[in-house]
Amino acid sequence: MLHVNKAKYISNYQIWLSFDDGSKGQVDLEKYLTGSMFEPLKKISLFSQVRFDEELGTITWPNGADLAPEFLKDVMVPSPMPLLYNPE
Repeated sequence: MLHVNKAKYISNYQIWLSFDDGSKGQVDLEKYLTGSMFEPLKKISLFSQVRFDEELGTITWPNGADLAPEFLKDVMVPSPMPLLYNPE
């Protein structure tokens, strides 16, 4: 079973991820934010609060939204490090 083991918010709707199978890359989730659970994440102020949940093995947001690691890997652009960096 695939799990996320690291996550880093980059900017806009982009997150860099590392998976337990060794793959790493960046996802841009803007076009996937549909439906009652994900629509609120169109506000960058909420989207940027993404966190890695070690217990679930994926990313989550304060509103309870999460995404399956398999989906994230399917939409990922492979990259050993973030393509853009957003200093916090």
